[in-house]
Amino acid sequence: MNQWVYDGFEKTYTSLGVDFDKNYYESKTYLLGKEFIAEGLKSKVFEKDEDGSVWCDLTEDGLDRKIVLRSDGTAVYMTQDIGTAIQRIKDYPDVGGLVYTVGNEQDYHFKVLFLILKKLGFDWAKNLYHLSYGMVDLPSGKMKSREGTVVDADDLLVDMTNTARKISEDLGKLEGYTDGEKESLYKTIGLGALKYHILKVDPKKRILFDPEASIDFNGNTGPFIQYTYARIQSIIRKADFDYTVLQSDSEVSLHQKEKSVLKQLVLFPDAVQQAAETYSPAIIANYTYDLVKEYNSFYQSVPILGCDNLQEKIFRTQLSLKVSKVIKHAFLLLGIEVPERM
Repeated sequence: MNQWVYDGFEKTYTSLGVDFDKNYYESKTYLLGKEFIAEGLKSKVFEKDEDGSVWCDLTEDGLDRKIVLRSDGTAVYMTQDIGTAIQRIKDYPDVGGLVYTVGNEQDYHFKVLFLILKKLGFDWAKNLYHLSYGMVDLPSGKMKSREGTVVDADDLLVDMTNTARKISEDLGKLEGYTDGEKESLYKTIGLGALKYHILKVDPKKRILFDPEASIDFNGNTGPFIQYTYARIQSIIRKADFDYTVLQSDSEVSLHQKEKSVLKQLVLFPDAVQQAAETYSPAIIANYTYDLVKEYNSFYQSVPILGCDNLQEKIFRTQLSLKVSKVIKHAFLLLGIEVPERM
């Protein structure tokens, strides 16, 4: 039964483009947790009640008493999480920290976990971080598993792919594509729309997920950015001149729109750094959208391949290529693919 479930997880994760280096199972890590609870009893970190249950008194830290072992000696979630954290550091001693990506309904749990690990004497506990994210709502309201108002991940991926298929067919720009290429493109667009729609929002904020809005080819959406990338690849393919070399002694007069794109390109490393420091992929997502907006404004205002001055034509082609590389890199950080053609 367990393997059937794991196989199902693997299929869904593969569809989402998600993979794991190592899996930890609570059925094993709880044993390590119990070992350290026994140590904590000796060092007075924990205390045993009359019924035999073990607790950690955190009232002096502004929290409450937390049970870590039941009266019959069986583990609770906290026992397992203590063991898992310790095992991870044993496996990866050089790691700089651990990020727990779990919904904000578990804020208190992780506050307690990190404090207990500090009291047990683990110096690395100060490097633990709970990336507390907001819940996802549907246009019809909050998802509630007990009431059956949930979205199956596999069904959602199919729906997103079908929506991408319909919109792409309506646009009618897939002439010359094989059926296999079309299906691959639909999946890339659908999955990109799904991921971007969620990642563009600050992790702490609640999200309203609207499948139709997420896959729009205009506005702050994944497909809009993917389309801009594909458009630039089309420009590169059509270039019938050597755009790789710009004469060092040539003078290129920069258009204001070109300056705006250059200014936006320079901000990319800072956006990545800020995203890392604040644990917010949304910064990268919205930076990419701003870059695409600037580029499209440039594209609409300034001729690229139709420019009469060869050096300006080379510069604008190189600028376009650089923009596409940054888009691809930024989306790679977000786990989103970009198609070469759309």
